[in-house]
Amino acid sequence: MHNVDRTAPVSYRERLSPSLWLLVSAAVCAPMAAVVFSPIDTTLALVVGLAVGVLLVGALIVAAPRVSVEGGVLRVGRAHIPVSDLGAPEVLTADAARTARGAELGRADWHLLRGGIDGVVRVPVVDAEDPTARWVFSSRTPDRVAAMITRAQRGL
Repeated sequence: MHNVDRTAPVSYRERLSPSLWLLVSAAVCAPMAAVVFSPIDTTLALVVGLAVGVLLVGALIVAAPRVSVEGGVLRVGRAHIPVSDLGAPEVLTADAARTARGAELGRADWHLLRGGIDGVVRVPVVDAEDPTARWVFSSRTPDRVAAMITRAQRGL
């Protein structure tokens, strides 16, 4: 039997890292940088090419936005909102997610959407003083994010 602490704060974290194709595209810049410096010195060209590739791929990974539910707060990228100001989350995948990212995305919606990530979570904002109607954001595991938001709301 597992000892589970029911009083522990609800916690979920996810990094919306770039797709493999974007990382490969960034890595292709390494040989291009090496070619520029090859007339000067081949060793320098290899070092610069390697540095450019590592820096670009590393920057893409480090700069990727995060989704988290901790301490009663939903954080998506730099934005955050208490889960008490949110309604019931809606999980969208496939065609429904495509429509939510496009035709159904409202002017008053706050969104953080990433290409290559199919799942979308849509959460209405119930705070009457907040001009934002809903939060719409990408997630690789939208069902887990929605469950953690709901669980955090129940724990309040």
